[in-house]
Amino acid sequence: MDRGKTGTLFQLFCVFLKIGAFTFGGGYAMIPLIQREICDNKKWLKEQEINDIVAISESTPGPIAINSATFVGYRVGGFIGACVSTLGVVLPSFLIISAISFVLTEFQNVRAVQYAFMGIRSAVLALILRALWMMFRTSRKNAFSYIIMGASLILAAVLKTDTVVVIIVCGAFGLIWSLINRKEQSDDTD
Repeated sequence: MDRGKTGTLFQLFCVFLKIGAFTFGGGYAMIPLIQREICDNKKWLKEQEINDIVAISESTPGPIAINSATFVGYRVGGFIGACVSTLGVVLPSFLIISAISFVLTEFQNVRAVQYAFMGIRSAVLALILRALWMMFRTSRKNAFSYIIMGASLILAAVLKTDTVVVIIVCGAFGLIWSLINRKEQSDDTD
């Protein structure tokens, strides 16, 4: 393996190690950090590519953070890139959870620990809202997109429909919509 490829793989590992170590709240909270590190700082991928990776990561089985790291790693460094990115994002959580599990029962009633977790939850909400804003800002907007967005919000938040069902139904409607648009565009060119 050449030196440049090894350097890129090491950078991938370090980027995702940092993201995994300093992001609380799961994958959605990691999305803005992944976007900043991969698109803005390293310039490995474009913002639209990250949005596509996030969409694929949401719809494949497994945690979105691990899926995103794997897909980004694969796009940047191939199979080995996927492996080192996944290891980088998982390793901090594994180590932290292992350490916390030994001491959490002793400290869970300490008021300072309770306040720390309350602060972390607030920060996670802000990161998730930023990810939502980033995805909204860069996505295509039309009446159909707003209808799907509103319907999925009502189904998931108000009617408490299983999110898997919401994702499948919205994906099906999006596929049907794209097929209809493709047919209309081909009819227009004839």
